Amino acid sequence: MRAFRLEKTLSGLGFDLIAVDGKARAGLIRTPHGEVPTPTFMPVGTQGSIKCLSPKQVRSTGTGVVLANAYHLMIRPGAEVVAEAGGVGQWTGWEGVTLTDSGGYQLFSLAELTKVSDKGVKFRSHVDGAPLFMSPEEAIRVQNLIGADIIMPLDDCVGFPVERYRAEESVRRTLLWARASKAAHKRDDQALFGIVQGSTYDDLRRKCAEGLVAQDFAGYAIGGVSVGEGTALIREVVGTSVEWLPPEKPRYLMGVGPPGDLLAGVAAGVDMFDCVMPTRNGRNGWAFTARGTVKVKNGAYARASGPLEQGCDCYTCRNFSRSYIRHLFNVGEILGMTLVSLHNLRYFARLMQGAREAITAGRFAEFCSDCLAGLAQEGKGEAQ
Repeated sequence: MRAFRLEKTLSGLGFDLIAVDGKARAGLIRTPHGEVPTPTFMPVGTQGSIKCLSPKQVRSTGTGVVLANAYHLMIRPGAEVVAEAGGVGQWTGWEGVTLTDSGGYQLFSLAELTKVSDKGVKFRSHVDGAPLFMSPEEAIRVQNLIGADIIMPLDDCVGFPVERYRAEESVRRTLLWARASKAAHKRDDQALFGIVQGSTYDDLRRKCAEGLVAQDFAGYAIGGVSVGEGTALIREVVGTSVEWLPPEKPRYLMGVGPPGDLLAGVAAGVDMFDCVMPTRNGRNGWAFTARGTVKVKNGAYARASGPLEQGCDCYTCRNFSRSYIRHLFNVGEILGMTLVSLHNLRYFARLMQGAREAITAGRFAEFCSDCLAGLAQEGKGEAQ
């Protein structure tokens, strides 16, 4: 295990790299609204809210950063409304670090409503069908108004499979938009990241990463993954992309949530992760545990007196049984969604905390092996 400290402050963000074990890193991100130990998992509040949870509840899980989506907030209520309220943190009541995505992925997912050119994206609002246009400059203007600590440029995301010519076009356009985004960025208290695209083509990932590094962003995100390519290719793409990113800057893997993939990302040298998975699954009664997923709506839990996860210190596990939570889902009580979502965010926070501690102690490989062995026991002895 090598331990050292690097510090570099750019555009409102500082990053201290505290320890390295193999390629896995433990660090600290510093922003105007707080510090966040890494690796870290960030829950997604697309429209300015983590579904079913209050900011205080989210904070109680050990979460330090939450996400919002600039595209959705631009549509409703409007970026100017958020700015007039003091920015996204004050407006939502979140006392921590915030990150906004530009909406590039949302425009990709609304492909039937969009037309992409080098100037930007013409699209129709998913709310009322109104014609709109998002340029890289406009995406930055909107995020400057919204006021998150970390912001993302508009990027050209493609799905899988994709022909090479389209992936090449995506990389060219993403680099073009990144340059325009950096020129348009007006706030020194916000950190602008670059986003690496290139689909599953290693040479294109390298080209995009090197092109972004030459532009010197405050951090770098790995985008265009978890769009249908499967676990093995996701991990290969992540490893390829990280290889070309500078060690003194934070690295962010976008939209990946399965615990095994998070551990693989940490092992590859990623610092930040986000996904809707813990809260979306929580609203459907699926709880993450060290022994795999508990589908709490199952009949096996009708009389189960134990918590969702033995040894978990979250509010849900300290106070409620699987039997009661199953009942809440069966009768349609929203509290069930809240309790499982709360537990899931705590599980993800504990997983990242365990990874940080293991990296600092020089035993990340052992920690990772133990976690994966536990997940492989899914379904055994769960009806407590």
